[in-house]
Amino acid sequence: MGKLVGGINGPFIGKVGSVIGSSRNGVPYMKGLYKNRTEVISEKESFNRRKFAAAQLWLKPLLGVVRVGFNGISRTSGGFISAKSHLMRTVLKVEGDKILIEPALVKVSSGDLPMAEGAAVSKTAPGELTFTWNAVPFKTEYGRDQVIMVAYNVEDFKAFYLLPGQFRSSGHDILPINQDLKPGSVLHVYIAFIAADRSRQSDSLYLGQITI
Repeated sequence: MGKLVGGINGPFIGKVGSVIGSSRNGVPYMKGLYKNRTEVISEKESFNRRKFAAAQLWLKPLLGVVRVGFNGISRTSGGFISAKSHLMRTVLKVEGDKILIEPALVKVSSGDLPMAEGAAVSKTAPGELTFTWNAVPFKTEYGRDQVIMVAYNVEDFKAFYLLPGQFRSSGHDILPINQDLKPGSVLHVYIAFIAADRSRQSDSLYLGQITI
């Protein structure tokens, strides 16, 4: 039985006849009852499912990052869905029957907040990466922005990140890295910034690879 949530002319939640009412991110939807599929799945559809699954698997370790980094990009979709949509549209490539994702092209954050100049990363001690950028005064427009740091070992699907980190005004921060990584593991490294009031974030910047 459905439940009216906005009066007689408003949306409803639940089942009414052959229609189900629901909402996502505050937007009401109606859909028909689920029907068991009888037709055979085509080769094209099967491959599209593989692409969807590949994008989902690649981004899963970064869930906590992209929910913040893609926040507000779409009114109807959360950060993870927006990040996955971007990956599938602009990054994921197909060669023969292989699905390829180039880490250097991936975004872990998207927005119009300016990126800091001079951003770089280095391995300064066992178990840590040091991120640096050109500092700005704390009391300037972007001085209270905070850094987002990400290091991702795509072979083992292990991600290390910190958000939010130090203020943009500090000019540096340290990301701890788990020492359980296998020797020779490659980390793909990204940096981004988020506004102090969390209303905006920058596009992420790919800083390259670091071998552990």
